[in-house]
Amino acid sequence: MSLKQKTISGLSWSFIERIVSQGSKFIVGIILARLLLPKEFGLIGMLVIFTDLANAFIDSGFSQALIRKINCSDKDYSTVFYFNLAVGVVIYFILFFNAGFIAAFFNEPQLIKILRILGLSIIINSFGLIQSTILIKEINFKLQSKITLISATGSGLISIILAIMGFGVWALVWRFILLNFITTILLWIWNKWQPKILFSLSSFREMFTFGSKLLVSGLLDTLYNNIYYVVIGKFFSAAELGFYTRANSFSTLPSSNLDAIIQRVSYPVLSEMQDDEKRLKANYKKLIINTMFITFILMFFLAATAKSVILTLIGPKWTPSIILLQLLCFVMLLYPLHSLNLNILKVKGRSDLFLKLEIIKKILAIPIIFVGIYYGINAMIIGMIIFSFIAYILNSHWSGRLINYSVKEQVLDILPSFILTVFMGTIVFIIGINLTLKPILTLLIQAIAGMLIVFGLSEIFKFKPYVEIKEIIFTNFLKKT
Repeated sequence: MSLKQKTISGLSWSFIERIVSQGSKFIVGIILARLLLPKEFGLIGMLVIFTDLANAFIDSGFSQALIRKINCSDKDYSTVFYFNLAVGVVIYFILFFNAGFIAAFFNEPQLIKILRILGLSIIINSFGLIQSTILIKEINFKLQSKITLISATGSGLISIILAIMGFGVWALVWRFILLNFITTILLWIWNKWQPKILFSLSSFREMFTFGSKLLVSGLLDTLYNNIYYVVIGKFFSAAELGFYTRANSFSTLPSSNLDAIIQRVSYPVLSEMQDDEKRLKANYKKLIINTMFITFILMFFLAATAKSVILTLIGPKWTPSIILLQLLCFVMLLYPLHSLNLNILKVKGRSDLFLKLEIIKKILAIPIIFVGIYYGINAMIIGMIIFSFIAYILNSHWSGRLINYSVKEQVLDILPSFILTVFMGTIVFIIGINLTLKPILTLLIQAIAGMLIVFGLSEIFKFKPYVEIKEIIFTNFLKKT
């Protein structure tokens, strides 16, 4: 199979895997939001930063190092596996014995037991990281799709049953644990790789040289992305944090999942052409244009329909989430663009520059935290929007220097898509505020109007990303059926 065929196949199955995974989580999340209270979601939100930091630390950037390395041996895989497992166990016990301090910080005593149970997922995840990394390196998302379908559906159904039975916040806890447990078990059953009794210090040092910088970068990024949960949980109520978590889950659904689909395929593919500058830039440029065309459509549409979406899917009790969702859509607007630009630094082996950029950006982001404490959640999110645009300029400047693709050139490439989708979003928003129908009917009319504007104008003006995406769909999917 050629690299192009592997890329298209990988994107196809990566897309299916994310649709299955996030679609299932989304549906389950909607049902749970109707069954549970905002405060119960807020309690889980208070602990997200600890589990996410733990998982980032376990990975330690080794997964990225293994994917980038052209030829990996059992010695490499086994060394990283045992390291991941050891770190996972250590971190779990650190959280276990500090659960009381964390609960006291948030003034929520029940967090002690929740964290000690939820933390088991850290050890569970450490068992499956290498198996998952191997599948990504091989661009084998077909198997991951099967695993995701079973784990997401199974854990989701059980959590809904627990919520109906009155288990409250524990329905969310067990959903999280079961999702990771089922996924890990299936990875071991269907991925034939098993660790050997090998641990190589030379292999560890090689992986760590590249991965350690990504580890620190990942920890900083995870801390930044989750610090707002801590701020809201500490200085506001659990219910307000619940409203934020729901809005955030909606806003990240399109942008971060599209990014995940593209990232998991593009990183190993671009790594294979890391020494061919002309080919690397051409493929990267196409990736930027096509990805941001889809991202702009999704995020502007979601911002314009936020009220209809919230009221239709999770009901009036979540009304405070509407304005939060609208603002967070603009925070997530450039999310794939950040990741794609940073990808180039990893592809070119510049994890040192990657780390320096993360440190600079996180220092610049510190004032946003104080804005949230003193001026409220809405002001904090506006600060996050401003920071997102500043971060984009920094990321694209340095990645552009490595492959001769300047910020100006990038902006000009995505500007037509931006203008088109701003127009679409404005019309769809105006329709929403002027209709007095039931939310579901308003949402339906907005969706139809949005599609007609995007597809109509794209056909008339022959938008390059639209034409290319349509060609891929017709050539590789519809013709096969």
